[in-house]
Amino acid sequence: AEEELSAHLALNVLRHRKAKGWTQAELARRAGMKQPKIAQIERGDANPELNTVGRLAHALGVSGSALLVEPF
Repeated sequence: AEEELSAHLALNVLRHRKAKGWTQAELARRAGMKQPKIAQIERGDANPELNTVGRLAHALGVSGSALLVEPF
């Protein structure tokens, strides 16, 4: 289940970021994070804390749950 959530988060963050035309660096700046952490999340290599998911969601203008649901 944890691996599945990481995979959902990875794909959803990537899709929302690309839909906005942002680089990983731009998303990192807007979320108050560092670019390598964004790269880890998008690869599914990170297990971010809930507040990190919240920061990403806020920066992307979506709900936290939108980043964790199964991508379509």
